[in-house]
Amino acid sequence: MKLLLVCLAIALFGATVAEKARYDNYRVYRIRVQTDRQLELLQAIEQYPDGYTFWNEPTKVGTEVLLVVPPHKRGHFSDIRAQYALRAVLQTANLQEQIDQESRPSLRKETFGWTAYYRTDAIYAWLDSLVASYPSVVSPLNIGNSFEGRPIKGVKVSYKAGNKAVFMEGLIHAREWVSGATVTWVLNELLTSSDPKVRQIAENYDWYFFPVTNPDGYEYTHTTDRQWRKTRSQSSILCRGADPNRNWAYNFMQGGASSVPCSDTFAGASPFSEIETRQLSDFIATLDNLSTYLAFHSFSQLLLVPYGHTTARLDNYDETIAIGTKAINKLRERYGTTYNIGNIAEAIYVASGGSIDWVKGVLRTPLVYAYELRDLGRFGFVLPPEQIIPTAEETLDSIIVILEEGANYGYH
Repeated sequence: MKLLLVCLAIALFGATVAEKARYDNYRVYRIRVQTDRQLELLQAIEQYPDGYTFWNEPTKVGTEVLLVVPPHKRGHFSDIRAQYALRAVLQTANLQEQIDQESRPSLRKETFGWTAYYRTDAIYAWLDSLVASYPSVVSPLNIGNSFEGRPIKGVKVSYKAGNKAVFMEGLIHAREWVSGATVTWVLNELLTSSDPKVRQIAENYDWYFFPVTNPDGYEYTHTTDRQWRKTRSQSSILCRGADPNRNWAYNFMQGGASSVPCSDTFAGASPFSEIETRQLSDFIATLDNLSTYLAFHSFSQLLLVPYGHTTARLDNYDETIAIGTKAINKLRERYGTTYNIGNIAEAIYVASGGSIDWVKGVLRTPLVYAYELRDLGRFGFVLPPEQIIPTAEETLDSIIVILEEGANYGYH
């Protein structure tokens, strides 16, 4: 009988995930955490969400969080707002309308571009076209397959031997679509731009581009649930996936990660339990000329440096911050977009087991940064496609500075 019930539960679960989640009349509120009591409340909701979703984690008093409130919790949310004196400002009245605008078919062209968000197969087909178009410069990379059997594909761009290398990581968190779009736009610029500064970095570094490092999760955001974050491994009988940016084998589970399989920040059963992070790390470890690692996330407009488990300083913290500060100042020049810079644990929240911590802590790569791209929460993860190119343009401006200043410090 128990086996029958288990099989029925699995069958029902499979049937549920086959349908595309909708967020009609889901509201997004910006909440200022003003007291320890409010923080405890929000952390309790995060642990037992019952339909609520946090777009950023409640970690300390004095910060703001974005909370997605489903229609069936409106009454409950109204009660706790009054009971706990929560200062909550309505940010989005209907999340589904925002998602529909982001994915409207009229934006997607026959040829690959940056006026819309594209799925994994389209991104990979475009990478293959670059290999065909630039055979002496672009080489294909396939480091293995995901849990569900999708390839994890990238390309290497190299104009000459003897260069130091730059690694570009996108879409490790599935719902952060602009991260992958930014990585592909920068790749295209390195191949096509005539700007002297772009040509200088394009031709004097080896580049490794992996725009979709969590292909199962990214596909799931297109087919089933736009708000999905994790991988798609079977983490428990009812829950799938681990957070691939809590799964790396450097200070694993040392804060800001969950041992609960259904949590968005579930770190996995063990370091590198996820085949995606295991294969990615194995490949990165083979690069003996790596001088710069850039990971791309959204949202918050931050340039983050290791580490996530501690506020202790990097060995080259002062230089890393000085370079990054010049980079975000340059980023601001084009459109006025303001970024902040800092250690992960200080600037955003404690978050152990991330890729940049492993790249820095284990491989000792000189310059390591994680971008939290646009915006500050108006659209959050559902950034309109019209902002892809401006986001990528200003980001490339800052990457140029990171490499120029890194060279001045002797890192390349």
